[in-house]
Amino acid sequence: MNNYQNLSAPDTWLTHRGRFVNVTFLLKSGADEYLITIRDGAVHEIRPGPHVMPCWTFALVSDPQSWSLFWADNPRPRFHDLMAMVKFKTLRIEGDQAIFMANLLYFKELVFRLGSEIHAR
Repeated sequence: MNNYQNLSAPDTWLTHRGRFVNVTFLLKSGADEYLITIRDGAVHEIRPGPHVMPCWTFALVSDPQSWSLFWADNPRPRFHDLMAMVKFKTLRIEGDQAIFMANLLYFKELVFRLGSEIHAR
């Protein structure tokens, strides 16, 4: 069905954790942007931009250096967690944050795993 089984395989904790999550969100790294569609907790699609008037529920926006620090094998303090990045103003969350906040642990782990997928593109 999708090519992202390594991110959220059907039998993993992550898919179970996000089993009620159905959303499209934008992950932006400087000028690069990715529309990520989640269906029943599994990554259904990752569409690299640029996009013209993309439809998304919320966006995670940061610069490439900050994302690289977040996706590092051993992230430094302030870059070890999405909410730490928000607190120290290296990450912005735009749009409707309700689904993001209601499933915070799911999105923290998912975005961390997305690093390998996005760097591979």
